[in-house]
Amino acid sequence: MVQCSQYVLLRWHNTNLNKHVLTLCVCALRRQRALSLLSRDENGVVLSLGADSQRLIVSAKPFRLDIMEGREVLLSLNSRGLLAFEHLRILYLDWLLSLLGPSSISLDFSLPGVENVYGIPEHADSLKLKATDGGDPYRLFNLDVFQYEVFNPMALYGAIPVMLSHSAQRTMGIFWLNAAETWVDISSNTAGKTVFGQMLDYVQGSSETPQTDVRWISESGIIDVFIMLGPTPTDVFSQYASLTGTQAFPPLSALAYHQCRWNYNDQEDVAAVDQGFDDHDIPYDFIWLDIEHTDGKRYFTWDPHKFPQPKDMLQGLLDKRRKMVTIVDPHIKVDSSYKIHNEIRSKGFYVKSKDGGDYEGWCWPGNSGYPDFTNPEMRAWWASMFAYDQYEGSMENMYTWNDMNEPSVFNGPEVTMHKDALHGNWENRDLHNLYGLYVQRATAEGLIERSGGVERPFVLARAFFAGSQRYGAVWTGDNAAEWEHLKISIPMCLSLSLVGVSFCGADVGGFFKSPSTELLVRWYQTGAYQPFFRAHAHLDTPRREPWLFGPENTALIREAVRQRYALLPYWYQLFYHAHHSGQPVMRPLWVEYPQDTATFSMDDQFLLGRDLLVHPVTEEGARGVTAYLPGKGEVWFDVHTFQKHNGAQNLYIPVTISSIPVFQRGGSIIPRKARVRRSSSCMEHDPYTLFVALSPKRFAQGELYIDDGHTFNFDKQKQFIHRRFSFANNALSSRNLAPGSQFTTFSWVEKIVILGASKPSKATLKTHDGKESQLEFEFDASMSVLTLRKPGVNAGLDWTVVLQ
Repeated sequence: MVQCSQYVLLRWHNTNLNKHVLTLCVCALRRQRALSLLSRDENGVVLSLGADSQRLIVSAKPFRLDIMEGREVLLSLNSRGLLAFEHLRILYLDWLLSLLGPSSISLDFSLPGVENVYGIPEHADSLKLKATDGGDPYRLFNLDVFQYEVFNPMALYGAIPVMLSHSAQRTMGIFWLNAAETWVDISSNTAGKTVFGQMLDYVQGSSETPQTDVRWISESGIIDVFIMLGPTPTDVFSQYASLTGTQAFPPLSALAYHQCRWNYNDQEDVAAVDQGFDDHDIPYDFIWLDIEHTDGKRYFTWDPHKFPQPKDMLQGLLDKRRKMVTIVDPHIKVDSSYKIHNEIRSKGFYVKSKDGGDYEGWCWPGNSGYPDFTNPEMRAWWASMFAYDQYEGSMENMYTWNDMNEPSVFNGPEVTMHKDALHGNWENRDLHNLYGLYVQRATAEGLIERSGGVERPFVLARAFFAGSQRYGAVWTGDNAAEWEHLKISIPMCLSLSLVGVSFCGADVGGFFKSPSTELLVRWYQTGAYQPFFRAHAHLDTPRREPWLFGPENTALIREAVRQRYALLPYWYQLFYHAHHSGQPVMRPLWVEYPQDTATFSMDDQFLLGRDLLVHPVTEEGARGVTAYLPGKGEVWFDVHTFQKHNGAQNLYIPVTISSIPVFQRGGSIIPRKARVRRSSSCMEHDPYTLFVALSPKRFAQGELYIDDGHTFNFDKQKQFIHRRFSFANNALSSRNLAPGSQFTTFSWVEKIVILGASKPSKATLKTHDGKESQLEFEFDASMSVLTLRKPGVNAGLDWTVVLQ
C-alpha cells in the first residue's frame, strides 16, 4: 500500500466588494482525500485529514486554523490575529473595466517546535532564513539590481514564495501563491540566543518550546496558500512538484561548461575563442553572445558588419559538436523599420499604460515597448519567431538567453515597470513577479516548436517565479568578483533547489569587477560542482578566458572543467530524477540527514544527489577547510585520493590551490567517463568507469541513465536505458530498471574501481548470454582499492562480476 503525502489548500476569496469566502481542501499526491467532519459547535469545526491522526481545527471567532497530529500542533494560522485584507476596487474607464489599486492581504503562520526555515528565494543571504525582528522583512519583488549586496533581505531578480520548515521530527512547506510584491516577516523565540544561553536554558530546565512565526504580506491578490505537510523532505519536494511541476529535463550538453562574456566582438572573435579551448585542451559546449551581437539592440537580428554570416559561424561550431546561445530580451526597440516591433504593435500585444496607450520605457535599445507575455496569443506569436525561417541566421545548435525579464525598465520606479501598467484587465502590481516566467515559457515553447516538438530546449532566464523550473535554467544575476559573492553562491543555489529550481548557478569569476587569479581558480572549482556552469563577465572587464592567467592557472582551470565532464553521467542521472520526481539535484545536508541537527544551518558545503559531498574552498589564502561528514556509521571516500573517513565527524582537510574537497558516500556506485573530449557530444559513445564505494552499513547501489541526450524520445517513445548497479555478497551486478524502454548504446564498461575492498583471488565476469571470463585486476593494499580492468560489457546489458 502506498502512503500518500498531503497538502492543505487554504483560499480566501474576494468574491465582490464586500463578501469573502474561505475554501479548504486536502489533496493527496496520488488520490483525493475527502475531509470528514469529527465534531462541530457554534464557533467552529474539527475535521479529519484522513491519516496519521491528523486533524484540522477551524475556529470562527476569532478566525484561527490549527493542523494537529495526535496532541501535537503542526501549524497554526492566524494565531496572532494578523489576517488582513483590503477590498478590491472596480474602476470604470471608457475603454476598460478593470480591478485596480491596492487590495493588500496578510496572514500569519505559527510553527511550534521549529527553529529552522528556508526558501523564499531570491536573496543573497544564508540558507537558513534569519529572524527579521528589528529589521526589514524578506522582500519578493523581481527587480534588475545593480551590484547587489550580500547577507541582505533585499529583493533580487526572482521570487518564489515557498518556505520550508524543518526540525528533527518533521519537514513542512508553505506555498503563498501570489505574484504581487510580497514581504515575509520571520520571528523566533530562539533567535539571537547564544550557545551559552541555550545551555543555560537546558541546565535550568527551561520548558519553552521553540517556535517560528511567519507573516506573509502581499500588496494585492487573494489569500491562496498550500500547506505541505511532509513529513519528510522528500515528501515536501513531491508535494510541491505536484503543484508547480518538475525541473525541465535539459539536453545533456547544457549540463556541461558554458563560455560567455558581454560581448564576444565578432565572428572572428568567436572563432578565436573556440580555437583557444582546443589549443589549451579545455572542453566546452556552449559559447554565448550578449546584446552587442544584434543590429542596434534589435533582438532576433544580427549586426551585419560584425556577424555577417551567422550560419557559417554556427556551422563551424556544429562541426566540432558545439553550440551557441544568443540573447533575446523582452524589451523591444520602438522603431518603425523593425519588423518585430511593428508586428507586436499592430497586433496590440504590448503592455498598456494606465491611459490605454502602449507602455514604453528605456532599456538597452533606447525607447522600448514591453510585450504582454501574460497574453497567450502574444506568447504563441513570440514562440513562432524562433522558427528557422523567422529568426534569420539561426540553426539547430543555437539556443536562447532571456535576460532583463523582471522586466527591467531603466527609467521606471526601482528600474522596473510601473505598477499601474496594464496587462489586459490587470495591473502590473497584481502579477509583476509572473512576467519573467511567462517570457521564459514562451521562449522555451518556441525552441520546441521550431523542431516540430522533437528537441528539448535550453533557455536561461534571470527572473523567475514558482513553476519556472518547467522551462529551463536560472542564474543568480549580476554578481561581483569578490570572495563574499563566491561564498554566497552556495546558499543561493541551495535555496533555489529547495523550491523546485534545480538548474541554477552563478557567474563564474563574478560579472562585475576583475577577479584575482586565486579567486578565479576557486570559482571554477566551485562552479564545476554547481548545476549550471557558466563563466561570464562585464563589458568593461579585462578578458578572462581560462588560458590568460599563465600555464599553472590554466592547468588548474582545465582540471576543474575536466572533473565536471567526467561526472556528466552522474549529473544527467540526477536531472532525470529531478524531472521525474521533483527531488533537488543540489541539496543541503539536512535533506539526506534530517535528524542531524549539526547540518541544519550548514551552507558552505552540499550534496549532489545522495552520494557526493562537496566542500568548495571559498576563503582567500586558505590552507585548510573543515568538512562535516554526516552519518553515524557511514563512511566517506575522498574521490581524489580514495582515503576512507568515518561519518559523524568534522574533518580538517589541508588544501592547496589545486584542492577541491569532494567525497563519495560509502554504499554508492557512481558512473564516470574518463575520456574527456572537446565537448560532451564528442563523448557520447565513450566507455564508463564505475566507482563502487563500499560501506559496512549497507549494500552499495547506483544507477546509470542513458538516452540520446537531446530529444523528447525518452518520454514520448520510451527510448532510454536505466540500469541499477548493486554490490552485495561480493558480486557486482547490472540490471534493467526499465524493461519497457527501448534504446541501444555503443558505450561499454571499461573499468571498475572498488573502494574499501578486500583482495580477491579471482574476478569472474558473467554476461547476459551466459558466458564467463576472468578479469584482470590490481589491488592497492595500502588504500584497499581494487581495480578491475576491461570488463568490456555493453553498458545497456545485464552482467555480473563475482569476486572470490
